[in-house]
Amino acid sequence: MEKSLMLAWILVLSTAMAVPPCQGYYSDDEPHVLAPKKVTKLHFYFHDTLSGKNPSAIIVSRPNTTIASNSIFGTVVAIDDPLTVGPEKTSDVVGNAQGLWVSTGRDVPCLTIYMDFGFTKGEFNGSSISVFSRNPITETERELAVVGGRGKFRMAQGFAHLKTYFLNPKNGDAIVEYNVTVIH
Repeated sequence: MEKSLMLAWILVLSTAMAVPPCQGYYSDDEPHVLAPKKVTKLHFYFHDTLSGKNPSAIIVSRPNTTIASNSIFGTVVAIDDPLTVGPEKTSDVVGNAQGLWVSTGRDVPCLTIYMDFGFTKGEFNGSSISVFSRNPITETERELAVVGGRGKFRMAQGFAHLKTYFLNPKNGDAIVEYNVTVIH
């Protein structure tokens, strides 16, 4: 009993001890006042091209299975897709989306995506937004989560409303309209 009481006191005292401040790990020179949040609305088209001589999306891994299936479940794709002002491939390019998507829907096609949308023109040149979300691709309209950003979008949050503009079911090529609301 005395040993357990002594152990209890050691635990209480050890948690009550003050932790010495870390030297050189952080700076307390910057003000701790957060700037007011700004809402920015973005509109662009995302061109995901798996076919042709110059694809912007490449399959990097497929599931190792002996079951014959037409499913893409388990497929991992790396992307570097152009973002354009309009849906035409000849439309002005305003940036690119780089990242991965994984086919995670076993029965119903669905992707889990991580993408960084980097902007290369205009007011947001050099800035990006990051998206990490579930993308139920069979739904014509869907929503993804904006989970961060860089540059003018540092500490961003928000959502992207997607609408499939074009889909070729034979080769997987797609053009998707993005309406993004970014809070930063």
